[in-house]
Amino acid sequence: MQSSVLALTDLAVLPISAVLNAIKIIKNGGVEKIDPLVITQASLLGKLPVDLSSVDIIVFICRSSEFPGDQLFGEISRVLKPGGIVLLHQSSEFSAGEKITSPLERKLLVAGFLDVQAFPVKSVLQSNVVQSVGIKARKPSWQLGSSFALKKKPTKILPKVQIDEDMDLIDEDSLLTEEDLKKPQLPPVGDCEVGSTRKACKNCTCGRAEAEEKVQKLELTMDQMNNPQSACGSCGLGDAFRCGTCPYRGLAPFKLGEKVALSGNFLAADI
Repeated sequence: MQSSVLALTDLAVLPISAVLNAIKIIKNGGVEKIDPLVITQASLLGKLPVDLSSVDIIVFICRSSEFPGDQLFGEISRVLKPGGIVLLHQSSEFSAGEKITSPLERKLLVAGFLDVQAFPVKSVLQSNVVQSVGIKARKPSWQLGSSFALKKKPTKILPKVQIDEDMDLIDEDSLLTEEDLKKPQLPPVGDCEVGSTRKACKNCTCGRAEAEEKVQKLELTMDQMNNPQSACGSCGLGDAFRCGTCPYRGLAPFKLGEKVALSGNFLAADI
């Protein structure tokens, strides 16, 4: 089957023999039957006048180190068939120690080409040049939008745990004792009476905390409240008969020996 060949050059005139000599570098025999399409001064083109994926081989015969440009590299990938070959033949009067293949190789790799190779070749042009360099690359065989499955690494299979439905299981309720099942007993409501030894709890609701607060304000002991005594005999008569140092100042009259009763609004502000 005859291969379709596209030749591009930055020269104004290019002989067909130069194109055929370049094709011989990558294709053995049968080049006489090839009828290449040659585009001269291709450096002026922004887009190649060729259909998508219609060319088997593209040959660049370059004199300038700036040809082909980045835009043409994208066009190469567009017009080449999957698996197509591209050959860049660089012939210019550069010194023997100068290396210009690296930028071209990098551009081919960035454009998505595979198997990029650079090698010295004879000049296909009848001119005096110091040396010529050829760069060959291949377009991937897959087309744009193709997909394939990745090979998965074998995963370690964890051992399966066999659960026997007839297996004896421990009843959770059997772990509880009779003491655990007993409902806790709360103290009775009337167990929090004001006395000389017990103190009110934090969340007191029986009135013990209020009574203790009243006593602390008076700076009296619980014994002085429960069994009031008076050395002068006038402490229980009221403030009119009490001395300036009487601990019962501010209280209502009471009977000696009987528990002192505090009014409900005792702690309320007078103003």
